[in-house]
Amino acid sequence: MDRNELYAIGDVARRTGLSVSAVRYYADVGVVTPAASTPAGHRLYDVSAIARLELVRTLRELDAGLDEIRRVLAGEATLRELAATHLALLERQEARLRSRRAVLSAILRQDSTAEQVTLMHKLVGLSDEERDRLIDEFWTEVSAGWEPPDRMVEWWRAARPELPDHPSAAQLEAWIELAELVRDTEVRQAVRRELHEACTTGAGPLMTSSPMLDALEAGAAIGQPVMDAAREAVPPDSPRGREIADQWIGWLTGIFATPDSPGIPDTPEFRIQTADQMLKGAEWERTEPEGPFDRYMELVSTVNNAPPERFPYEWLADALRASAAPTP
Repeated sequence: MDRNELYAIGDVARRTGLSVSAVRYYADVGVVTPAASTPAGHRLYDVSAIARLELVRTLRELDAGLDEIRRVLAGEATLRELAATHLALLERQEARLRSRRAVLSAILRQDSTAEQVTLMHKLVGLSDEERDRLIDEFWTEVSAGWEPPDRMVEWWRAARPELPDHPSAAQLEAWIELAELVRDTEVRQAVRRELHEACTTGAGPLMTSSPMLDALEAGAAIGQPVMDAAREAVPPDSPRGREIADQWIGWLTGIFATPDSPGIPDTPEFRIQTADQMLKGAEWERTEPEGPFDRYMELVSTVNNAPPERFPYEWLADALRASAAPTP
């Protein structure tokens, strides 16, 4: 376009993508005025005015108000400031939409009553402190009336939801279900029964004893290389696979060691037996029905966007079997 040429309002409309009435309106409200007029009163616009109108159209499509646009065109505000203001507004709108979507999804999933809908809406809007208080109340009731090991209670309480500032719809839906779960008296009683039985019957007292909990904490560090190797598709019969198998057996044979007994001897037969137990563990994990505590942990993982990684029992079983063979 010629910088010195003046353009009629119809040409301006075609060049900017605005309607003729919109171009007139922006002139009438003083946003972009024409550069001149013909003797007959027809408005004429120069290149600068056309560029400003194109900016006006863009900003309006971004929901900027006329006062904001006037300030930008007058140099009283920068585009960066305007963008920051509208981005913050858009993020708040997105957060509200995600909250509404989560509540609506929960309504469809549960066929909720009006009272439940009101409750879900309140649950979505809880502050961090209110969410923490709800989880603390849950674990206080679950551990009341019996004496679970303090370290176990610390582990349970440590697994808590941390909803981010900008959660996804899936995270909000998981939080709604989790909040409803921990508020349910029957669920609290079921989790108490489940954990009480796990800690006090069968091998529970041994598994929750202080020496065993020490060993389990050490086992978490031993288990991480197993998970890393399986994720990286390390061959179980490779040198690294054998090294990991040796570390696992070293941990396992030392669990029951005492000053008077070296513990379980490390033999090829024991490694084969341990591999068989690993496969039984994998089968148990696949077939064991999900309890309320498992559901609690799954929902916490979803809220925290940290899906639990399944332990690779099969990979470890293969590594243990390979390690039982003599080193070539």
